[in-house]
Amino acid sequence: MRRFGLHRKDGVAPGATRDRIVHAMLRLALEQPYDITLAAVAQAADVSYQTVFNHFDSKEGVAAAAADLLARQTGEARAKARPGDVNGAIGVLVGEYERIGDANARWAISAERLGSLAPRLDEARAGHQSWLEHVFASSLPKAAAARRRAIHALHVATDVYAWKLLRRDLRLSRADTETIMVYLVNSVLNAGSAFRRGRLARSAR
Repeated sequence: MRRFGLHRKDGVAPGATRDRIVHAMLRLALEQPYDITLAAVAQAADVSYQTVFNHFDSKEGVAAAAADLLARQTGEARAKARPGDVNGAIGVLVGEYERIGDANARWAISAERLGSLAPRLDEARAGHQSWLEHVFASSLPKAAAARRRAIHALHVATDVYAWKLLRRDLRLSRADTETIMVYLVNSVLNAGSAFRRGRLARSAR
């Protein structure tokens, strides 16, 4: 039975063309500042400018689709971290920062230039904290206020700015960067455990 669908004359399905455009936009965004034109996206995707415009009526439109793609890729990568495994979680996180960390830091610094995409940075921060809470749940304080403080401390220890400081500014190796971030995370988690033990000891007196 013959199947019919929407295809371009060259045999490429519209969905495949859209995906190629979105991947090209993400690749450019990771490599250079946000000043990316639709013409540059078209060239990177090996399609015409009109083809890009047919799928996305603005740069922000294709950038939003690229941001969605990046969020999916990040989620898939972080899902590999096993709850309670500090070394493994930091290895996964640093692996992602090695791929997108420079761009991530660049976007955060120039948030005012991102227009309608700026709220995506807040969503990413909230997502990072949710991931931290999930991965380190068993070692976090039970009390809400203490738990929130611990998550904030973990965020500081694992934020992309921490990676940038260690890898780019201090020029440490990836291995040394992971070792230091593991140390910081364990320090936060152990501080919480010590605090809980202290409270138990005082209550037993």
